[in-house]
Amino acid sequence: MKNLMSITDLTVEEIDELMAVAEDIIANPVKYQDSCRHKLLATLFFEPSTRTRLSFEAAMHRLGGSVIGFSDSGSSSSTKGESLSDTAQVVGSYVDIIAMRHPKEGAPVVAARRAGVPIINAGDGSHNHPTQTLTDLLTIKRTKNRFDNLTIGLCGDLKFGRTVHSLVEAMARYTGVQFVFISPDELKFPRYIIEDELDSRGIPYKEVSTLEEVMPELDVLYMTRVQKERFFNEADYIRLKDTYILTPDKLVPAKEDLTILHPLPRVNEISVDVDDDPRACYFAQAKNGMYVRMALILKLLEVTV
Repeated sequence: MKNLMSITDLTVEEIDELMAVAEDIIANPVKYQDSCRHKLLATLFFEPSTRTRLSFEAAMHRLGGSVIGFSDSGSSSSTKGESLSDTAQVVGSYVDIIAMRHPKEGAPVVAARRAGVPIINAGDGSHNHPTQTLTDLLTIKRTKNRFDNLTIGLCGDLKFGRTVHSLVEAMARYTGVQFVFISPDELKFPRYIIEDELDSRGIPYKEVSTLEEVMPELDVLYMTRVQKERFFNEADYIRLKDTYILTPDKLVPAKEDLTILHPLPRVNEISVDVDDDPRACYFAQAKNGMYVRMALILKLLEVTV
């Protein structure tokens, strides 16, 4: 049995396989519509979610399976003091696979020790969000048709943004990739990931404080929101939340084939005036999340179609 805790749990070959299956699902949905009949997914979401939870549920339903679970920790026995380990063991006895989101880093790893069925980390604090990364990779693949030789800009909350952490870990394994980190000093990309994933491999990167100075060189721009829920001091959040706002005028010097991504939800970091720009891919990105989660469920349940 295999779990997915981090994007690095998957080899490059396994990622390529998931991309191929997801693209086949997009092209041939009827082929997969009964592939998980009589299979049951549990969505254990101890933290709010719209896209991740609903796309997991839609994925399982589109594969012909069923879903149980909860969308708020207040709906679980954790409010009565039940341990995460006990919850995982009980739920694991009911279902075939679990998708879990939790505000504490490492929580899905704890749950996986007792669940007895595959567990997918659907986001643990500011740590990892591997299925969002698979979503991002599928969108890059469908817009660029490659993962190598790309300049990727990541903008906004790079300190707490689990999506950017996972994306860098994934893309650092491809050749010719370089990164541009765009953030205020208070929200810089974690030094330990830079050292482990980039410095150790000699992968080029630079850190800047404005979008304008790097926009012309980017192949992919990954925008993020400043996450209010990760701040202990509301004054710091208010001071930083409007640092970067992508508007049409800032895109004037950008490449014509730039891919603009955002894990959503957005607040105001991308103007709605950008939505109709053909380079804006974030809503297609959200839809791709359903397809790649379908592919992942098939892989972890060892279902062949």
